[in-house]
Amino acid sequence: MGTMVAIDIADPLPRATLEALADDFFAWMREVDRRFSTYRPDSEVCRLDEGTLRPADGSAYLREVLDACAALWRDTDGYFDAYATGRLDPSGYVKGWAAEVASARLAAAGSVNHLVNAGGDIRLRGGPEPGRPWHVPVLHPWDSEGTLLVLAGTDLGVATSGTYERGFHVVDPRTGEPARALRSVTVVGPDLAVADAYATAAMAMGRNGLRWLAGLEGYETAVVTEDGEGYCSAGLPMVPITDEMLAPARP
Repeated sequence: MGTMVAIDIADPLPRATLEALADDFFAWMREVDRRFSTYRPDSEVCRLDEGTLRPADGSAYLREVLDACAALWRDTDGYFDAYATGRLDPSGYVKGWAAEVASARLAAAGSVNHLVNAGGDIRLRGGPEPGRPWHVPVLHPWDSEGTLLVLAGTDLGVATSGTYERGFHVVDPRTGEPARALRSVTVVGPDLAVADAYATAAMAMGRNGLRWLAGLEGYETAVVTEDGEGYCSAGLPMVPITDEMLAPARP
């Protein structure tokens, strides 16, 4: 889907078990790519968009994603729109959904301490070692090597939508034009798929997204506008930034 995926499994399990868990994770992500990538003409998404595949003939995963996108379209007053560009593109939901499903599969298979990264959308469980939460740096929107803030948690989804890497790629479905008012939106909550869609919707809303985000229940947020203003919700699980947090990940 034009991005990277990575996993950190911190459970004290036999090496063969860890390798099997990782293999299953990457196999799942490759399956998601085959079904949902907008870069593959043979994917279900592309075939559905071109009219060569009917929704009823698609996989159960395809129908699940389409149903979720329709529900999120209603929940966001149309600002989360898988057809905002004029073509079917559910990527604003699928990345988070794929990581959320991957994390649930890992937990079911015995991994209760892991971090899944799908193109910057993070799903974490447990911690890197006993008694410590995972720390998730959020990229500084004007410095690709800098950190805006660090989040901590043991069972969270963290999704960020921004303009600093892919430019103004989020489209306002009301105007058909790229949304330009916000630089980055981070949404934190129990379901990474929903957090991912909420971040995309808020970007599309522009400054009106600030009020909308403030009314969300069960999700915390951080926003940076294009003119440099910053906002965050009271319950955002931020921690002070230390050099240790910014050091390279352990092998």
